[in-house]
Amino acid sequence: MSDSPELPLFRDPLLVINLGLPSFAGDLRDQGVSVVDPAWAPPAAGDPKAIAALAELLSWPQSARERIREANREAARRIVAAQPLVLRVRPAHEVVPGMHRKLVLHAGPPVTWERMCGPMRGGVIGALMLEGLASTPQEAEKLASSGEIEFSPCHHHASVGPMAGIMTASMPVWVIENQTFGNRAYCTLNEGLGKVLRYGAFSEEVLTRLRWMRDELGPALDRALVARGPLDLRSIIAQALQMGDEGHNRNRAGTSLVLRAIGPALIESDLPRDAVAQIFRFFDGNDHFFLNLTMPACKSAVDPISDLPFSTVISTMARNGTDFGVRLASLPEQWFTAEASLVDGLYLPGFSAADAARDIGDSVITETAGIGGFAMAAAPAIVRFVGGRASDALAFTSRMYEITVAEHDTYQIPALDFRGAPTGIDVVRVVESGILPVINTGIAHKDPGVGMVGAGLVRPPMSCFRDALVAFVDRFAERARADT
Repeated sequence: MSDSPELPLFRDPLLVINLGLPSFAGDLRDQGVSVVDPAWAPPAAGDPKAIAALAELLSWPQSARERIREANREAARRIVAAQPLVLRVRPAHEVVPGMHRKLVLHAGPPVTWERMCGPMRGGVIGALMLEGLASTPQEAEKLASSGEIEFSPCHHHASVGPMAGIMTASMPVWVIENQTFGNRAYCTLNEGLGKVLRYGAFSEEVLTRLRWMRDELGPALDRALVARGPLDLRSIIAQALQMGDEGHNRNRAGTSLVLRAIGPALIESDLPRDAVAQIFRFFDGNDHFFLNLTMPACKSAVDPISDLPFSTVISTMARNGTDFGVRLASLPEQWFTAEASLVDGLYLPGFSAADAARDIGDSVITETAGIGGFAMAAAPAIVRFVGGRASDALAFTSRMYEITVAEHDTYQIPALDFRGAPTGIDVVRVVESGILPVINTGIAHKDPGVGMVGAGLVRPPMSCFRDALVAFVDRFAERARADT
């Protein structure tokens, strides 16, 4: 035996870092050994296909991996460079691509009438009655199931819609133009909360409000916009973030800023005083009015990244109450879907999780573009609406930087020392880290005709992102290998 001093390893108390099964740590603790359990998990949560796709990416030549980084930088540049302006408010049939009298647009990826959830069916019923294609809910259901009505996602028509997302020919829509790239996006006007069409309600009260919005509110807003000129949504969203909004479930500041911008033109118009007063009262009672402007603003910002080869940035996230779907900038023609999640939230009096429909709506386009849940740190008061604590809002936003490729130079968050909002979701980072995009949202009743029952936070299904990653690798592997 050597007379050399005893090594420290055998003299000092052991401190073990356990990267194995929890039982390993338990056995050591039973022997009085200190053990640290890191927050570690295998990539892609151990999914074999996703792990194989990640390994394939790592095996690509450096030049191919640089093409991915460059494509993602370009995707982020295009999103951040967007300059969305509100031009007009026009009937959908005049401006929305492909719109016709028997076309019903809906939120989320494609879905048939047979697979539609309750609130979406309720929205369709109300819309068919609004268009005069049916006189009763029973007639509307019969028509919807007859094959005479064409159903299509809003996203396939440069449009977005909150919750059920129903858009039909006569509905007034915001016309948004991204001045940087010249593309346009469209969205209906926000009805407010409670019993509204987007939550699946179709009572006479709902239809009466929609007729007023079509016949009076829409034309009045259009007249005001023509008189004052376009609204700069980039500037308004940036201001709203500084004032405590996040652009998805909290829009109090944004709604107020829009009213300030177009209010003088409404007052100075030749509209009757009572008509103007009714519009102001509607704004005053509808803090969510601005949501239907942030959505097409974000849609117009992300559409220019579609068909960007080698980009792993997500261009679309959307849900229809049955499926959650994503699309990639480099694979714009493909939807990757899985069953929509249930929302974890707070419920209105008299309702519970047993009443809730699954996650629904195109409003997650806000998170896709870097605001909404991704900017919750700018709106700590949102947690009183969706549940949680103010510190949660900071934590949610901070974590989203781990799955995004850029920070917005204009949409900034005061509570994070004016750091830019996390922008450009990278599907590789989502799958590799296991960190899912955080989304805040409303909750619709599962049955048609009831309406809103609460609000909360939701995590999308990971399988959508894994499938998208696998498809990306399959599509571009041959071209990547050709770079050697």
